[in-house]
Amino acid sequence: FGQISMVGDEDVSISPAEEITLTVGPGGEEDTDPLLLPWDRFSAWLHCICVVGFDLELGQAVEVIYPHHSKLSEKEKTSICYLSFPDSNSGCLGDTQFCFRFRQASGRKSSLGCFLDQFDRDAPVCLKRDQGHYYGYVYFRQVRDKSLKRGYFQKSLVLISKLPYVTFFHSLLKLVAPEYFEKQEPCLEAACNDIDRWPTPHPGKILVLPIMGTVMKVRIPTCYDKPGTSQLVQSTQWRADTVPSLPLCRCFHPVFFHIQMLWELVLLGEALVVMAPSPAESSDTVLALVSCISPLRYCSDFRPYFTIHDNEFKEYTTRTQAPPSVILGVTNPFFAKTLQHWPHIIRIGDMKQAGETVKQMKVKKLKNLKTLDSKPGVYSAYKPFLNKDEDIIKQLQKGVQQKRPSAAQNAILRRYFLELTQSFIIPLERYVASLMPLQKNISPWKSPPQLRPFLQEDFMKTLEKAGPQLTSPLKGDWMGLYRQFLRCPNFDGWFRNRRREMMKKLEALHLEAVCEEDLQVRVQQHTEVETVDLVLKLKDKLTQAEREQLPLRPGTLTKLQAHIDSVILSLPDDLQGILHKPSTP
Repeated sequence: FGQISMVGDEDVSISPAEEITLTVGPGGEEDTDPLLLPWDRFSAWLHCICVVGFDLELGQAVEVIYPHHSKLSEKEKTSICYLSFPDSNSGCLGDTQFCFRFRQASGRKSSLGCFLDQFDRDAPVCLKRDQGHYYGYVYFRQVRDKSLKRGYFQKSLVLISKLPYVTFFHSLLKLVAPEYFEKQEPCLEAACNDIDRWPTPHPGKILVLPIMGTVMKVRIPTCYDKPGTSQLVQSTQWRADTVPSLPLCRCFHPVFFHIQMLWELVLLGEALVVMAPSPAESSDTVLALVSCISPLRYCSDFRPYFTIHDNEFKEYTTRTQAPPSVILGVTNPFFAKTLQHWPHIIRIGDMKQAGETVKQMKVKKLKNLKTLDSKPGVYSAYKPFLNKDEDIIKQLQKGVQQKRPSAAQNAILRRYFLELTQSFIIPLERYVASLMPLQKNISPWKSPPQLRPFLQEDFMKTLEKAGPQLTSPLKGDWMGLYRQFLRCPNFDGWFRNRRREMMKKLEALHLEAVCEEDLQVRVQQHTEVETVDLVLKLKDKLTQAEREQLPLRPGTLTKLQAHIDSVILSLPDDLQGILHKPSTP
């Protein structure tokens, strides 16, 4: 989830292919792109920047939106207002950073949609832009001020974006927000103008991002990176301090002994609520939960910070139906009563330092849950499918005793989750790959053959010889876990994505088969009308391949264009003139 490590320049490892972008000016190599209009670059990163203040009579209100032409519906503004302020009993004096996520108003489409899809295609699933939601990255300041009626200055600077680059935007806020609180609006205008000169978020390239007199360098991971190494590497030219990626060990510290059970609950899309003392702890924990099944995408809804004023409050807290597949992070004690019927509740107290030892807590049954004064722990009647992995617990405990650096502890935990998820997903990948038609069955002059259907029982039969036992030492009811998974939104989202990729691969193989044919021989066997029809179909194929960016062998599109041109040249002049007109995408 926006895994970022911030390091000094000397530590950034860059391959020769990527190094080229470092020598380009601050605008990157796209500076002269004629397709980009003013504010298009800004929109590629952020929807807008909001300042939310607290008025004694009006309550929270959006005071400023930058750039001024940015559009937010009244419903979206209301969501931002309530989600930008801590809603808890804890004080939150000083500066607090946290993250929230809310539904985008229906009917609004980005004018940059197709343009940004091109960059999104190469990003890992957990870093793709969110189609139906916005993220809000908050820097909240609360300080005593006797000159104000309320006795406190309370204000939030909020970045609204479709991108889930959590730690990157928090790092950006650390540069922008203190300047804003000191110098006010002119500073925001300057920051927005800086961002509008940034290159677009391009996975795999080192991007040079000037901001507030500092230069940040960022590499967004690609889906082709080796799993487990996909850190969003970020450095500043002037600073060498470290901003670690999402602190998994700190987030899971209060529920240390139940990490494997929590992995199962997230994998299966179970309804989970995290009750935390502050929005920072709530949002960190929810995002850590969602990221623990990476590289699998979590396909249900999740709200890193959720309040009683949320538009979906009634929908998510109703008792007339079972709780939906969603992970909620809450801080208001009112939720302890409202959501006590939920099947799985995680209560975390103030997060201790990762260096402190944790007492083993048993999972408590929900009937024992006291409404308002429950102790930290996991409250659930869930029985895990897999046996507990004692080795990871011992390894992390040893790290605590030996005062192992938190970055190393995080890496151990992240690798553990990654290997667990990969062991689970590899048998599914292998079975789905077998649904692809054989290449010899692809004929250039027939429609591509269909993928075979996913049959649950056929898949289950493959597990005996090619199941997770090949890569994971864990014992337990893997079959039961798969059966449950095949009924949940995470499987549905994963399979739709794999099916889409395989359909594109089929189209690509079909197009490559067409390119291997001698079209002149075929043309001689057909009438003029049939030849014109063939040219029109091939031009459509070419347009579709470019639009959908099919995974073709290098040179295939050039070869296809040459084929089309040669066929057109074999036709009478009047038809040549008509057919040489460019295709309409």
